[in-house]
Amino acid sequence: MKLKIALLPGDGIGPEVLQQALKVLDAISEKYHHTFEFITASIGAIAIEEFGVPLPDETLQICSKADAILFGAIGDPKYDNNPSAKVRPEQGLLKLRKNLGLFANIRPLTTYDSLIHTSNLKKEVIKGTDFVIYRELTSGIYFGEKKLSDDGNSAYDNCSYTAEEIDRIAHLAFKAASQRRKKLTLVDKANVLETSRLWRKRVLEISKEYPTIKLEFLFVDNAAMQLILNPKQFDIILTENMFGDILSDEASVISGSIGLLASASIGKHTALFEPIHGSYPEAKGKNIANPLAAVLSAAMLLEHFDLFDEAEDIRNAVEKSIDLNISTPDLNSTNHFSTSSVGNFLRDFILDEENTFYNKNNIDLGQSTII
Repeated sequence: MKLKIALLPGDGIGPEVLQQALKVLDAISEKYHHTFEFITASIGAIAIEEFGVPLPDETLQICSKADAILFGAIGDPKYDNNPSAKVRPEQGLLKLRKNLGLFANIRPLTTYDSLIHTSNLKKEVIKGTDFVIYRELTSGIYFGEKKLSDDGNSAYDNCSYTAEEIDRIAHLAFKAASQRRKKLTLVDKANVLETSRLWRKRVLEISKEYPTIKLEFLFVDNAAMQLILNPKQFDIILTENMFGDILSDEASVISGSIGLLASASIGKHTALFEPIHGSYPEAKGKNIANPLAAVLSAAMLLEHFDLFDEAEDIRNAVEKSIDLNISTPDLNSTNHFSTSSVGNFLRDFILDEENTFYNKNNIDLGQSTII
């Protein structure tokens, strides 16, 4: 298969973790004889510094013409600590999502037995947790009209949804549930918000087309509690933009590290794949950031094009690295590996699983781990 992939390294640790994702994609292309063409473009703070805008027109054009987009991270303290800044890195990602129509954000969460001890939650609570959050991505309060009064003493953010915007992601979520454990939970605030009442009405109507799916409803405040009290109860979680943003970040602590969580943003014509973590500027250039979320995002990219065996190879390599404790400091504080070393191991394991062995000195030196 031939794929044209736009690369958006972005800010902070983005370039470092994305480089490891490229290593595994190169290994996959070599093993399965695929052709992946990569085109790099700027977004975020780095684009502001170079072009004055967080999403240059050239970047948008490159992404529009690509089969898929692989994204690193976005954000910089220079802008985070300046509330009066009119131009911000995050505006680039929001504009990209809107312009490309990336309406569905998909965030899977899986626990690894060998990492359960790193979570702040009890082992018996989280062991076996496996669910996916479907978050609407291009509407709601983030994209509604915003206004600050002339005297600066009042402000509003408008939240609106159409039936079409709700229906298109609801169908995706129901189809995903039909391929999993056949349970879907809609998270809303229908006791207070009119938009949530529309969500509930539309999802109830659509559920008639999926009679094998068990549909449940949770108010968002209760859902936030249930994610911590009993995360194993969930299979597919469907929700609106802001609620999904908050709940998916909350859910990230279940696995023990936000550096493990990948995501996909799906539209009609293209898709973007990215780790859910931020730019982690404190770690920039130190070669200590966890690359697994970026690598697993690459696996989701392959799966999007029905390259299921290839995606499974990446996931197997990730699981093996975790089992062998070939991990960055967030997962392995006493005998950790560098970002690039983890990427080297994953690449070598994909190319020769049978003969790849564990030798920390060789991996740290960037030498092959294959015998």
